[in-house]
Amino acid sequence: MNPHVLADLEWRGLIAHSTDFDALSADMSAGPITVYCGFDPSAPSLHMGNLLQLLTLRRLQDAGHKPIGIVGGATGMIGDPKEAGERKLNTLETVQQWSENLREQLSRFWSFDGDNAALVVNNYDWTSSMSTIEFLRDVGKHFPVNRMLAREVVRSRLEAGISYTEFSYVLLQSLDYLELFRRYGCSLQTGGSDQWGNITAGVELVRRVEGARVHALATPLVTKADGTKFGKTESGSVWLDASMTSPYAYHQFWLNTDDRDVVSLLKYFTFRSREEIEELERLVKERPQLRAAQRTLADDVTTLTHGAEQTEKVKAAADALFGGGNLRDLDGDTLGSALRETPHADVPNEDELPTYVDLLVATQLAPSKGAARRTVQEGGAYVNNVRIADVDQRLDRDDALGNGWFVLRRGKRHLAGIRLV
Repeated sequence: MNPHVLADLEWRGLIAHSTDFDALSADMSAGPITVYCGFDPSAPSLHMGNLLQLLTLRRLQDAGHKPIGIVGGATGMIGDPKEAGERKLNTLETVQQWSENLREQLSRFWSFDGDNAALVVNNYDWTSSMSTIEFLRDVGKHFPVNRMLAREVVRSRLEAGISYTEFSYVLLQSLDYLELFRRYGCSLQTGGSDQWGNITAGVELVRRVEGARVHALATPLVTKADGTKFGKTESGSVWLDASMTSPYAYHQFWLNTDDRDVVSLLKYFTFRSREEIEELERLVKERPQLRAAQRTLADDVTTLTHGAEQTEKVKAAADALFGGGNLRDLDGDTLGSALRETPHADVPNEDELPTYVDLLVATQLAPSKGAARRTVQEGGAYVNNVRIADVDQRLDRDDALGNGWFVLRRGKRHLAGIRLV
């Protein structure tokens, strides 16, 4: 068991709040504890915000402690209150399907072998059979309404209105802690700092019902240097499901990290040692053009999420797209997922195919046919990394790569995809 795991979490900046840090440290030093984090199925996949919790539990497991992941089949039926307004309630069938998706994703990040094997449970299992009377008597009686009203998210919604359903969410989440304490002796809950009110309510419920001292720890919300929330792109959230955010797009997301953010993200999202991260920090300052820290971050997190083989595939795709490798060595799925992240166009497989001048315009690599012709004439247009020689040259189906794709490029950095359909 690693007695220094809390010190490591502190160095990495992963502790935003703790109920009693000294008491938690003493309990963890005395022997392995059981720790849990909850994940509500509010979408078909976990996202970047969940990844920090997954990896925090993995750090604790690596230190000898036992992690439990709760899939919120019950809490997901209600939804945690948010400041923007009432959540849309999903059907039981939808929540159950998404719960299964999350259960599979959770299983990728922890070890399920050994004395501290991870466990994944669903809170629907202990709430679905509970009657309303039982819930109100055994749980609701321990929650002073004045404290519930004082919660920030509730206060912000009072004027516009908040349903009793969302108002009661904290009771359901707190019941999870009580149930895990009873079943598995769980004594630590982790989560994001935006969940601190819900987390500490669970600590209080265990104290009131069982007279036991348990702990809570919250990680910070991850923001970028410009103050915006990390894990969002122009197209929305960055998902852990490969069908929702392709491994290529995922790797590129991390690769494009700002120099100002990359060292913090290495601490949060990788298992690199302090010495390794400090060396990468030095390179950011002295030789930023190498982007060594960004490459390490992208490779490590993509490997954690999608596996080493997929990481190598997307790196090979990135190299080949920009002329550093053989495009024909790429499998069609990897190539297609990469090109879908660029401007792209489908071309019907008809007798006469369009000219590359037309395609440069269609994919927005050139603003007009005149500009496209000049690009070709000046030797700046390429298809599959081969220079286009003539302004009248047409797309040739014999040049198609995997799954009917062509890589159209203007200059060194401007890419588009063409797919023959």
